[in-house]
Amino acid sequence: MVDSHSKSFFGQNTGMIVSSPSSSDPFIFIHCIKKKPDGIWEKPSINEGKIIKISLEEIIMILRVLNRQTQNWQSHHIYKDKKTSLSFSWEDEDANILWINIGIYSKMLNLAQTEILRLLLIHLLKEKIAYSTIPKRNSNENKVIKLKQEDLSNRDKIEVINEESDCYKKELIPEIKLRGDILKDLSNVDGIILGETEKAILIEFDNKEVWVPKSTISNHYLSQKNLSQKFLINNWFLKKNNLIP
Repeated sequence: MVDSHSKSFFGQNTGMIVSSPSSSDPFIFIHCIKKKPDGIWEKPSINEGKIIKISLEEIIMILRVLNRQTQNWQSHHIYKDKKTSLSFSWEDEDANILWINIGIYSKMLNLAQTEILRLLLIHLLKEKIAYSTIPKRNSNENKVIKLKQEDLSNRDKIEVINEESDCYKKELIPEIKLRGDILKDLSNVDGIILGETEKAILIEFDNKEVWVPKSTISNHYLSQKNLSQKFLINNWFLKKNNLIP
């Protein structure tokens, strides 16, 4: 099995590179570059162009578009206080031309290129679900496994296993606590999209229509109108608009 993958899609003025450094990483990279006014391409090797990290969840949402289950999908990435918008959308209902917009970069793929991208993402998703979900073992965990494979005939070996297990739990506690701190400031509410601009969405909540800034929404959503779906929104905004007590 090949551990890394890279596929380039180039046009006359814009290029896109889809890459996966390792099957054990739960993400891929999309790197966009364009031709400069002097005719020279931007060089990823010197940090030119735009690169974003795509999670497994986002791969699934992109595949919904490529599999023609929805017309488009869009989201935002925030890195070091810099927000980058991205979207995947079919040009029309015939679904022959795909437009990919990442920040200021816009790339068009024809039907054949789109199919290659679809098959690649399906392969990467299956591969990463199989290999990136395997718990990573540190040296202490390897000792535990080795002890389990031997005949645990004395008390000392059992004590070592218990000690290593405690270390593993301690490593997980900060991550779980951080996730809990973030979620306590958010609420999951039902709503229906009625309209959308570049920075906000008009959502109907129990017969009340509110313009919601996209920056206050923390989950992925479908831009399809008149579809009831969940929105994970900052509590301060919901309280300000009397949507929660």
